[in-house]
Amino acid sequence: MSALVRIWAGAMTLAAPGLRLMLRVRLSRGKEAPGRLPERHGIDRTPRPPGRLLWLHAASVGETTSVLPVLALLLEKAPDLTVLFSTCTVTSARLLGQRLTPEQSARVLHRFVPLDVPAWAARFLDHWRPDAGAFLESELWPNLLTACRARNIPLMLLNARLSPRSFDRWRRLPGLAGELLGGFALVHARSEADAARLRALGARRVEAPGDLKFAAPPLPSDPDEQARIRSLVKDRPTWLAASTHPGEEALVFAVHRALVERYPDVLTVLAPRHPERGTAIAAEAAPLPVTRRGLGEGPPAGPGIWLADTLGELGLWYRLAPVAFVGRSLIAPGGGQNPLEPARLGCAVVVGPHTGNFEAHVALLREAEALTVVRDAGELAGFVADMLAAPAVSRAMGARAEAALQRQGHLVEETAEAVLTFLTAPACSERDRLGREASQPQRRG
Repeated sequence: MSALVRIWAGAMTLAAPGLRLMLRVRLSRGKEAPGRLPERHGIDRTPRPPGRLLWLHAASVGETTSVLPVLALLLEKAPDLTVLFSTCTVTSARLLGQRLTPEQSARVLHRFVPLDVPAWAARFLDHWRPDAGAFLESELWPNLLTACRARNIPLMLLNARLSPRSFDRWRRLPGLAGELLGGFALVHARSEADAARLRALGARRVEAPGDLKFAAPPLPSDPDEQARIRSLVKDRPTWLAASTHPGEEALVFAVHRALVERYPDVLTVLAPRHPERGTAIAAEAAPLPVTRRGLGEGPPAGPGIWLADTLGELGLWYRLAPVAFVGRSLIAPGGGQNPLEPARLGCAVVVGPHTGNFEAHVALLREAEALTVVRDAGELAGFVADMLAAPAVSRAMGARAEAALQRQGHLVEETAEAVLTFLTAPACSERDRLGREASQPQRRG
């Protein structure tokens, strides 16, 4: 263990009382699940299931969504496998619960990942004793990874990403980066550029099969509810501002005001990234007419904002609106949100200029002439107005996007096969089974 990792471990141990308080504050704000705070301390009374156990860790909603098709294929191909699926956020836990079938739920155990305190990580791993672990995208927690290495738990990093900005930061700590990335026996990077940056920091056996988000299935939607919503909206000109972040809603309101001049009955559907902000966003919109889906309200009768402050319904809204703006992209530093979700459902997609976390996604769609980048609210209003005036153009953009994404379907099969091969390799079998048994605390008679 390097000196930096030891310093981090000591700091997190000292911080444990403050972290307990932080978790209680988060619970009071709805950011932790009631009754499940012990999981964040690595405490769990549920017995470990018999047989092979794969630990999948996805931090939040995006990572969870991207790996769900892989998870389904793993369960299908390995009937004896149980999956421990950990996440960081309540929203990702809810999403997982919504997307799994009853048969899948019987073999997938969701737990909130413990915070990166050495004792909490140790409790988690000593209880579950996974045969292997697969982390999604960019989860590099020093104490958790060190504890895995001490217990000889083989690890993969799937759909790994490392932006130029993150690379520059990690480059200042080459020893720490090399130690953490070197703990992964196999890394699947989402692009060759990400792979090169990961190799430069010390990752070994790095492959670049592609981005799992390219191969994700369309977001689900209840057909009956979809039909009901369509009957309410009818043929009103409608557009969607999705996954917006603080500051962007004010720009969406400005776009709405501009559109009213051309489309007097225009409906703007606003789906914030964090639905719990619904009350604050509704207050910010005044004096514009606003109704809230989260309160069971339908669309405003005249031109106005329909606030989609609900969880897990983006599939519904992307099917409703022919034009979709994807947020966290109009205000610097931004970073973007996933533009492939609306593209997969045939929307004309528009984003702002700040999409650094989704460079490859934006590039793929722009190359297919299926996405437009605007610089500000004025250009966004112009694009939406033009698309509403020319539905055939909007539909053509959506068709090009769907065609571009259909060519990425092989990634799910390839990733599932790689995980199963990794799980059955010698590194995950007898040698590591013995290593894990030796690391378990001895029971006293």
